[in-house]
Amino acid sequence: MPRGIKDRVAIVGMGCSKFGERWDDDAETLMVEAFDEAIADAGIDVSRIDAAWLGVGFEAQNVGPSGIPLATALRLPDIGVTKVENYCATGTDSFRGAVNAVAAGAADIALAMGVEKLKDTGYGGLPVRSRGLNSDMYGVTGSAPGNFAQIAAPYRAKHGVSREDLKRAMAHVSVKSHANGARNPKAHLRKAIDIETVLNAPIIAEPLGLYDCCGVSDGAACAIVTTPDIARALGKTHPVLVKSIQFCTSNGWELQHGGGWDGSYFHTTRKAAARAYAEAGITDPREQIDLLEVHDCFSITELVTMEDLFISGEGEGWKDILDGFYDADGHTPCQIDGGLKCFGHPIGASGLRMIYENYLQLQGRAGERQRLDNPRLALSHNLGGAPIQNVSAITIVGLAGA
Repeated sequence: MPRGIKDRVAIVGMGCSKFGERWDDDAETLMVEAFDEAIADAGIDVSRIDAAWLGVGFEAQNVGPSGIPLATALRLPDIGVTKVENYCATGTDSFRGAVNAVAAGAADIALAMGVEKLKDTGYGGLPVRSRGLNSDMYGVTGSAPGNFAQIAAPYRAKHGVSREDLKRAMAHVSVKSHANGARNPKAHLRKAIDIETVLNAPIIAEPLGLYDCCGVSDGAACAIVTTPDIARALGKTHPVLVKSIQFCTSNGWELQHGGGWDGSYFHTTRKAAARAYAEAGITDPREQIDLLEVHDCFSITELVTMEDLFISGEGEGWKDILDGFYDADGHTPCQIDGGLKCFGHPIGASGLRMIYENYLQLQGRAGERQRLDNPRLALSHNLGGAPIQNVSAITIVGLAGA
């Protein structure tokens, strides 16, 4: 068994750009915006960074096929920069690279950056990929809403949930996140909405309405990581520590006839979550995890993910949502910053943006949206691809002793 990385790496600085329609700014400008906050937070000079990772989901529309734009934009000190792409888990994968480098002793201080300029692609959603084996197998309808909407029918059938109950639970997901996003100055959408507005919105892909879908935006987020000893030497007396990072990538099992998948959940999330909890030493996630940032690309995805993370019981996620369990003042807040619903989803940035919120919350620095019960453990989750072929990523961060 791998030894894991629990408590071997500390986050000493993070930054996040304003997300939105950043027409007048290029990717480099967004990276600098996030980096300036992160480096000031860390309290170090750029010359101390030993290695960097850059996450970009659609390189043709953004920075090109290498890490050179990151090195030039930040004037990094002649170090190696690795560019990564891993669907919607791209930002978390850049974080994983930096964390593993520090844990392995290959770098004392490492940088992770995620950025995307989706508005510049000219698409209303994600750019269309049209080459290679994965594209031949990818999805069913060819659109993200159409693909993810297909989780709803199997979920309803398996658990005996009425269409009305499921729609109302999905609407609560959106209303909750928009209420949270209204308190976040870095969110793209900052307007609260009500249940009836969601339920009466135009249908995009049954049962997903307009407010069940996240938007398209530009943004960047950044993390600087090091060893706990170096963090303390920098004056970080109570640093946020990395407890676990785990990925799981579809291997075709979901596509096998008779393989056991019924289409009502995300197999890769369950696998990644189980390994992440084992690495972090978590035995009761419903009680031990204080905060959640999950991949709410669509409201049905967030609902199902609550069960895939073993926070809600099988078939119970929709009930917990309606009961307010995941509200900002509930037992375990989910998307306390507004989530993808209010930030949009610039692919390379989303994973790091989620970690950024958890980092602020654990340090009591989240301002108006701060959770007041002294959170100690926080989880972020990415899901990229489509229900039948995807990659899931889980990152757990927390304070010493958690």
